[in-house]
Amino acid sequence: MRKVYYADSDEAIIGCIDAILELRPMLQRNKVLSQVKDMQTDDGYMLIYVMADDDPSKVAAIAGFRHLNKLLCGKHIYIDDLSTLPEYRGKGYGSLLLNHVKDLAIRQGLGSVRLSSGYTNNDAHRLYLQHGYKMSAHNFMLQL
Repeated sequence: MRKVYYADSDEAIIGCIDAILELRPMLQRNKVLSQVKDMQTDDGYMLIYVMADDDPSKVAAIAGFRHLNKLLCGKHIYIDDLSTLPEYRGKGYGSLLLNHVKDLAIRQGLGSVRLSSGYTNNDAHRLYLQHGYKMSAHNFMLQL
């Protein structure tokens, strides 16, 4: 039976790095641990993961999220990162993580779960739509 774990130790975070880099290849491997730890301390970032069925020493998928409160939508969970290693996609790992975050938000009485996704990431969009997410906005950024 698959279980969702919280990456609350250096060893657990290090185990998640391959899945993180699959989503965020611009990051430097040797800096991911310190960046995640800083985000956990400074922003309340939580990193969860699921181990691979065929290799219980390997992280198959991760999700990173924060609790936010905004005028637009009140208190909610914002999923910053959701990534499944390519060989485990389409096998329910991402769904398990999305359901875990949704259940957490429901238990905490929050109004929504939100996330942003790259506009060309159609496989992820299908997953989100299957889970009841609606496209609610376009996101813009100004690179400085």
